[in-house]
Amino acid sequence: MEVSGISAEGLDTSRALIRTKHTRENAIAFCRDYALAVTEECIREELARPLNDVVTANCITGEFTNFYGERHRFLGLKIRSSDFDLAKYAIMNLATRKIADGSSSSGYPVNIEIFRVLCPARAPSD
Repeated sequence: MEVSGISAEGLDTSRALIRTKHTRENAIAFCRDYALAVTEECIREELARPLNDVVTANCITGEFTNFYGERHRFLGLKIRSSDFDLAKYAIMNLATRKIADGSSSSGYPVNIEIFRVLCPARAPSD
């Protein structure tokens, strides 16, 4: 998924907020870069995906929301649990208490980027 940033407020605070917009250009970029096929069907499916247009964070506690409304917490450097664990940092889904393994299916790449944008002073830069 790709979105365009519209505005940001309170970055690095307990009330960080970013407003976004999901455009046709974002859908085309997603289809090109991730689905590897820019078709009208892919673009339609991507634009039909329900996404929140606001993500928020409490940068003090590390809690943040993603585009699906899920709540997560950034926990810092992760001790790898297996060779299949790709995540350098621990991000916990607060509803399931699961720690993302670094894969795309775990949401890790998008969620770590959301946290980096909302809380740049606290988030890792690597």
